[in-house]
Amino acid sequence: MGMTDPIADMLTRIRNAGMAQHPKLDMPSSNVKVAIAEVLKELGYIKNFKMISDDLQGVLRVYMKYDEQNVAVIHEITRVSKPGRRVYVGNDEIPRVKNGLGAAILSTSKGVMDDVAARDANIGGEVLCTIW
Repeated sequence: MGMTDPIADMLTRIRNAGMAQHPKLDMPSSNVKVAIAEVLKELGYIKNFKMISDDLQGVLRVYMKYDEQNVAVIHEITRVSKPGRRVYVGNDEIPRVKNGLGAAILSTSKGVMDDVAARDANIGGEVLCTIW
């Protein structure tokens, strides 16, 4: 049984690493995952990430970020669009997460970006996940 939703797997790994207070986690890499990691880093939800090449598809290593109380900066990360039910929004329907405290990550025609960037660019897309 192969993995049906690698993005959901990525989010779950990040969620679990945060709860277990791991400093970093590794997962199989893909272009979309790297793009999501880039947005998470830009928004300050993770410290950093790096690509490690192996003989297969490569490994994406994500460095987790914690506050002074050693609580993960990511409180909640939720998959929105799933393989069984894709969620697409127009530029005027992009969700606001926790009144702007959180973020939605969208896959648009101009790449993967957060809800603010998508609104600024005036484009909608597929809502991959929400985070706060």
